Amino acid sequence: MGSIVGWDIGGVNIKAARLVARASPHTVLEPFELQRAPARLAPTLASVASRVAAQPDDRHAVTMTAELSQYFRTKREGVEFVLGALEAALGGSNVHVFGTDGHFASADQARANPLRVAAANWAATAHLVAKTTGTCLLIDIGSTTTDLIPIVGGQVVASGRTDPDRLASGELVYTGAIRTPTEAVVHDVPFRGERAGVSAEGFATMGDVHLWLGSLSPEDYTIPTPDGRPATRAYAGERLARVVCADRDMLTDADIDALADELASAQTTRIAVAIRRVCMRHPQITEAVVAGLGDFVAGRAAARAGLRQVRLADRLGEAAARAAPAAAVAILLHDSLMPGHSV
Repeated sequence: MGSIVGWDIGGVNIKAARLVARASPHTVLEPFELQRAPARLAPTLASVASRVAAQPDDRHAVTMTAELSQYFRTKREGVEFVLGALEAALGGSNVHVFGTDGHFASADQARANPLRVAAANWAATAHLVAKTTGTCLLIDIGSTTTDLIPIVGGQVVASGRTDPDRLASGELVYTGAIRTPTEAVVHDVPFRGERAGVSAEGFATMGDVHLWLGSLSPEDYTIPTPDGRPATRAYAGERLARVVCADRDMLTDADIDALADELASAQTTRIAVAIRRVCMRHPQITEAVVAGLGDFVAGRAAARAGLRQVRLADRLGEAAARAAPAAAVAILLHDSLMPGHSV
C-alpha cells in the first residue's frame, strides 16, 4: 500500500501529515488566510504537498474547517471550493474525505452531502484517540477553538455533529490559544486596585497573553499580529497595554503581568466549566487526552475540572500532535485500507 497524506484544511492554517508505513508522520503547517487570497488555495496546497514529499500514487485523507470562511455564503459552497482546489493541486485522484460519522467518502459523495464532511476535523482526532483510550475526554485546543469530545468504551459519543449543535452542547468552545481577541474572554481586568473595563478594538489576542507569560513561543504565533508588529514578548506587552487603552510608557511589567494572568485564568475557567458540563453527561470519564497548539491550556483546564491528563504528543510525537487532525485522518485511512476493512 502506498503512502498517505492527511490534510486538515482550515480557514487560517493548512496542516498536512504524510504517513509512510505507519511510521511517525512528517508534518507541515502553513499559515494561510483563505478569505484574503482564495485563488491561492490550490497553489498553496500544491506547495504543502511538495514540502511533505507527496508522491503521485499517494492517497489523500482530507478533513476541513475552511468551509466556515466568510468568503463562502454556505458550507456547501465552501466544501465544493476546497475539494475543487485540492483536486486541482493533486491531480484529482485518490481523495478520501472524512465525515463526522467516522467514515470516509469520495469527493463526489462529499459534494452530495457537504454537512457530513464540514468541520469534521474534531471527529478524526477523536476516532483515533478512541482506538487507544477507551474512556476519556479529548481536549484539543488550536489557534481558534477548543474541542471537548467525550469517548466512552472506545466509542466517540459526542452529542453534536454540526458546529451549531456542538456549540449548543458545550463540546465546541470558541476560544483558542492565539486568535481569540482578549475582549472575548473578559469584560474587565485588575488595574491598580480597581477593575478596569477592556477595550473592544481587537488590540490584542490570547496569543499575546500566552506569549507574554512564556507559554507560547514566537514561532507558534502563526497569524498576523493585531498591530502588524512582530510576535515578540516586548511587542505583545505593548498590545496588551492597549487592552486598557494604555501604552507601555504608562504600565509597568507588573501591570501587564496582572492583566495577562487574569486573561489566562479566565480562559482556563471558561474551558473548565465546559469540561464539567460535558462530563456531567458522562460521569465515567476521569481522564483527559490533551492535544493541539494549546495543549498547555487544555492541561490547566483539565486539572481545574478534576481530570487526570495525558498528552497526545507523548503518543504521536510533538509535531504530529500539533497537527492532530491531519495525522489522525492519515492513520485512520491507513487502518481502514488494511485487509478486512473498507473505506
